[in-house]
Amino acid sequence: MDHKIGVIPMATRGQRIALMFVTSQQRGRWILPKGNLAANETHADGCKREAFEEAGIRGNIITDFPITAAIGKSSAQGIVQTAVTYYPFLVTEQLSDWPEKAKRERHWVLLRDAPHITDRDDFRTLIKQFEAISPAVLKSVEHKI
Repeated sequence: MDHKIGVIPMATRGQRIALMFVTSQQRGRWILPKGNLAANETHADGCKREAFEEAGIRGNIITDFPITAAIGKSSAQGIVQTAVTYYPFLVTEQLSDWPEKAKRERHWVLLRDAPHITDRDDFRTLIKQFEAISPAVLKSVEHKI
């Protein structure tokens, strides 16, 4: 099984959290940014690069709360599972131009509504895991701001 890294782009206001989704390149489904690590790249550096390339965002990785999930991808052989380690990513800047702008759309949604945005069970499970740890993530964000 391959391993990738990804981000759970988030913004906070008080105790509310919003997540940013991007569309997948081939089917236009709402997903979270992810990709392969480059040679000699740390998880944090790879996450920041993927967030910029796929969503046009910059921010801070919350390294204390990684979530590794099995994420499926369609291939000629059917659905292939990949282990993806996602990190909460506090968005500090959203750019109007980015490398994959022509290939992807992006959309903000409140955390409580996020399971309704995606039609994929693997992402719904990931969102539920993130929601379960969200109080700790919020507390960590408050201390770092």
